[in-house]
Amino acid sequence: MKNKGRAASGRKDSIYHDRRFLYILAANIASAIGSGITMIALPWLLISKQDGSQLFGYVSLILTIISFLITPYIGKLVDAISRKKLLMYGEATGLLIIGSFALLGWAGMDYQTWHYVAIIFAGNLYNTLFYPTIFAFTQEVFPEKMYKSLNGAMEVQGQFSSMVAGGIGGIIMSSWKLEYILCLDAATYAAAIFFFLKVNYRKKAMVSPTGQRKATLKEGFSFLLKSPVLFVFLLASYMPFVGVMVTNYLFPVYLKETLHAGAWAYGVEGMVYSIGAVAAGLVIPVLLLKAREEKVMAGGVWCYFLAIGFILFANLPSYLILMFFIALGNAGTRVARNTFIMKAVPNAIIGRVDSIFRLIGLLLRILLIGVFTKMVSVGFISFCFVILASIMFLASVAVWRSGKAMEGQAGKTTMAVQQPNL
Repeated sequence: MKNKGRAASGRKDSIYHDRRFLYILAANIASAIGSGITMIALPWLLISKQDGSQLFGYVSLILTIISFLITPYIGKLVDAISRKKLLMYGEATGLLIIGSFALLGWAGMDYQTWHYVAIIFAGNLYNTLFYPTIFAFTQEVFPEKMYKSLNGAMEVQGQFSSMVAGGIGGIIMSSWKLEYILCLDAATYAAAIFFFLKVNYRKKAMVSPTGQRKATLKEGFSFLLKSPVLFVFLLASYMPFVGVMVTNYLFPVYLKETLHAGAWAYGVEGMVYSIGAVAAGLVIPVLLLKAREEKVMAGGVWCYFLAIGFILFANLPSYLILMFFIALGNAGTRVARNTFIMKAVPNAIIGRVDSIFRLIGLLLRILLIGVFTKMVSVGFISFCFVILASIMFLASVAVWRSGKAMEGQAGKTTMAVQQPNL
């Protein structure tokens, strides 16, 4: 009877039995599918224009600079105001902007290049706000014992949404008018607002580790400077995500200009990537029950490095297979990293600590996209992947060595606690 009681209690403790999580999941799926389809269609439409590949590179560069400039303010907002309200403001803004462009199409206006750029800008702004906010929101709402399953489930949800978006996007890009696609996107923003409204939430009173009342980015830096090894470890483990953001520019160009693939391959690439990331979301929480987060994170970074390194030797079928391992490495690292950072960083400053790594990542993206855009314009896209693989190799070594150093420090601390006073 006792065992049955424990089993029932375990089921109640499951994150899937928490109504708040189900509403958050539904909101994420709705907005991710709609915005995902739009952000697949618009870059492809832009690249298909004359000199579109180079223009897309410059657009990506400008958007990254804008994200770099606003990220510190978003980090402070995440820690200062209600995260539920911030999420809903983002969804409402997306609904207003995308809905307005959809109405232009229905009114008979022909979409021009600047329309494509403006919609891509709106999608980038939405993502810049959404991801740090939902990360801090879920850390605040759910207890630590649920972090492993939470991050695994969120990864599965996000990538399932991307997989659906990639599949639908690959089908409708060649048959639907843009205004129909934008209407679908706007409807998903409206659905997300509905589901976020249903989440029972009251902002907790935040106590800053430094005792400051006003949220400042300096608090995030102060926290990280207390442990330089932790800073190096978290920065190195963030590099696969930087690589994914940079390849959002490189992969469409490489598919079109080097592998001579059509729009269908771009959609299939997104689906294969999502399958790999879903696999990571299912497997990594199980691995985290048996291994430390540091080891799982190091394995994920190495997996990403090896997969990106083989891109240049791949034909179209093997390129699509490599997408699975690129996704497995990046998503696996992210699930373990999110679990690690949720445990290691107080919720009162999570927005600002997270924004520091996003700032560094954005700065690297600015430099890399600027260099890669120039290299692509003169036909040197292969060298872009050589540079990216070299960076990922350095990150792999750094995350492995700093992870080992932290394990050593933890071991010394445990020995010191166990050693009796003589």
